[in-house]
Amino acid sequence: MEGIQQFLPMIFIFVAIYFFMIRPQQKKVKQEKTYEASLKVGDRIVTKSGLHGRIAELNELTVVVETMAGKLLMERSAISMDMSQKLQEKK
Repeated sequence: MEGIQQFLPMIFIFVAIYFFMIRPQQKKVKQEKTYEASLKVGDRIVTKSGLHGRIAELNELTVVVETMAGKLLMERSAISMDMSQKLQEKK
């Protein structure tokens, strides 16, 4: 019984780390994956680097983004879920 009591604080720390750090991060990654899958042609987006544009073409892993300067080929993962949703709310 004494051995278990020694490890209880350590076990509690691991459980706390899981619920406050690991689990929310996994949830956010899952939300971003579903957002990437839900993109469609014509959506207005903002990339993680701050580039604004409209989706012109969709491929499996890449996206062609139409900007004021022309068309750019980017990875789907470069699109910021949070910033793009805020852009859609402004409409």
